[in-house]
Amino acid sequence: MAPTDLPAPFTTLAGPHRFDAVIENSEFLTFADRADTPEDALAQLSALRARYPDATHHCWAYRIGAAYRFNDDGEPGGTAGAPILRAIEGQGVDRVMVVVVRFYGGVKLGTGGLVRAYGGGAAECLRTAARLEVRPRRTVRVAVPFDAVSGLYHLLGTWDVTRGEEAYTAGGVELDVHLYSEDTGAFAAALRDATRGAAVTDLD
Repeated sequence: MAPTDLPAPFTTLAGPHRFDAVIENSEFLTFADRADTPEDALAQLSALRARYPDATHHCWAYRIGAAYRFNDDGEPGGTAGAPILRAIEGQGVDRVMVVVVRFYGGVKLGTGGLVRAYGGGAAECLRTAARLEVRPRRTVRVAVPFDAVSGLYHLLGTWDVTRGEEAYTAGGVELDVHLYSEDTGAFAAALRDATRGAAVTDLD
């Protein structure tokens, strides 16, 4: 995969987060978490429906790359799911699912009040959640002869890389190295130096 084919870096949530509010006697419990697929997002929704079966509404939205969905779950159209989605987009996060669980308190909030309750709760939940910057890595196949393996291992210990499983061949060792796209050029040069030009990669 060429560097230009890699997914762009994105900001998501480091873990699940919750924000609670009481507005005109109604309870709004907002839950946000990372979701890498629509299936992940809907599984979170199912879990919250099972956890709070007596809630009046379970309104939600997710944004996963270019994919998004939202649902008002019985609230007036446009007053819940869409404001939640706008909050996700406004906070600049991706691969995120937000569910707002409402327990009705007997006082109608009106269209504007609902928009503020759902959108505001979602925005505050996301604003206060811990975030994670995800930078996709590129996989580079490296092959070195046995007499250059120690140089390779020393190099890997000084770089921010992750290693795949090693495969032994008649001539040496092959393994996948996962590194950030912007590091590939410098890594290739350092690898040549560390192995005295004996290493071969699919960058060549």
